[in-house]
Amino acid sequence: MREVNASEITDIVQRLSIENNIYLDKDVTDKITESAKKEDSPIGKQILEQILTNAKLAIEENRPMCQDTGIAVIFVELGQDVHISKGIFHEAINEGVRRGYTQGYLRKSVVEDPVFDRKNTKDNTPAIIHTEVIPGDKIKITVTSKGAGSENMSEIKMLKPADGIDGVKDFIVDRVKRSGGMPCPPIIVGVGIGGNFEQCAYLSKKALLRPLNTRNPDRRWDTVEKELLTRINQLGIGPMGLGGRTTALAVQILAMPCHIASLPVAVNLQCHAHRHKTAII
Repeated sequence: MREVNASEITDIVQRLSIENNIYLDKDVTDKITESAKKEDSPIGKQILEQILTNAKLAIEENRPMCQDTGIAVIFVELGQDVHISKGIFHEAINEGVRRGYTQGYLRKSVVEDPVFDRKNTKDNTPAIIHTEVIPGDKIKITVTSKGAGSENMSEIKMLKPADGIDGVKDFIVDRVKRSGGMPCPPIIVGVGIGGNFEQCAYLSKKALLRPLNTRNPDRRWDTVEKELLTRINQLGIGPMGLGGRTTALAVQILAMPCHIASLPVAVNLQCHAHRHKTAII
């Protein structure tokens, strides 16, 4: 049994919370650069170039790439041979978010109650924490910052099994079409299929963690992703909704088994400020 001090988890989450909001990963900037070269719309091309400039300035000036520094969503792969000492696991993560958002001068966007008392918690906690217990003695922590603009355009639909793959595709494209420019395109489209109501939502968000320069390991879903990306970019929504061929940078699907009477599908949209950073303890 390997022992990990809770303070080490706090330190990691604190650092990742700040870095996550400043540094846009290369797979994202490469996709935007590639899209800018292909973009036919002069305004669309200009917007994509401005996004790249903004990403560069964020690093140079050590400032967040977007004013909406999001709600912290933490994905944890916890080795079953790890013992957390001198603290409570979830409290250690929340303390890391609290320190990171304070030290990094990141906007705090969490309210105490969703309806009756929408008073800011003033430290961006509590975080949303997804924990998966896996073999081994390591802890893998991925910190993401999910802004409301794209998150508010997400949706779950319980399709009928008879709707099949065509129903799945049509729902995904329609969700993007109805979103228009509100999620700040170019977007990444995360899709969860299967499981049940809550599981497909989780899958849709987890799907966004796959690097944009990789392909779906399942050939069938890889083919579907490519078709959906083409259909979405033919909608003409374009960068920031101002027209063009670059509405989405990628479509990423995660699927799992489900009940014989169900076909759950969730779409989780992510704006071009595609933020996530990972560390392993």
